[in-house]
Amino acid sequence: MRKRCKRKVYALVNPIDMAIQGACITAGQPLQQLRLGELSALDAMKRGIGTVEDWRILTDMMNIAEQMGKDGIGPEVLPWCEQAQQSLYKAAKRYEGNAVMGLDGQGIRALTEVFEYHDLQRTSVARSVYEQQIEKTRRKIKSHGKDVVAI
Repeated sequence: MRKRCKRKVYALVNPIDMAIQGACITAGQPLQQLRLGELSALDAMKRGIGTVEDWRILTDMMNIAEQMGKDGIGPEVLPWCEQAQQSLYKAAKRYEGNAVMGLDGQGIRALTEVFEYHDLQRTSVARSVYEQQIEKTRRKIKSHGKDVVAI
């Protein structure tokens, strides 16, 4: 029996549309879903009924905002990121002790400020730049660099 070649059919991508989407400012339905997820996670943490997934969403938001601030895109977020990181660390330790995930008042304020600054950051740059910052943050966390705090 002869070998048969099964051809793969790939979905065609319009490179012009893709380039336009990469050059545009991030907007639309995906951004609204991202905002809604971050706000619902922050609300759950405010009420003391947060989950590990909510904590992860807020941590990712804070890490991306911090990386963008270090790269010169809205550096005024950095002090708030430091406070948010400390309060998220305390929340994780509290969760290990009594299985309740919540934030204190200072952490709520810090994460609210980080959310507002990060929303300004991601609406001020092109989508391709935002995706590059997300990838850079992911690689930095994966490499366990000297300035990465592991919890």
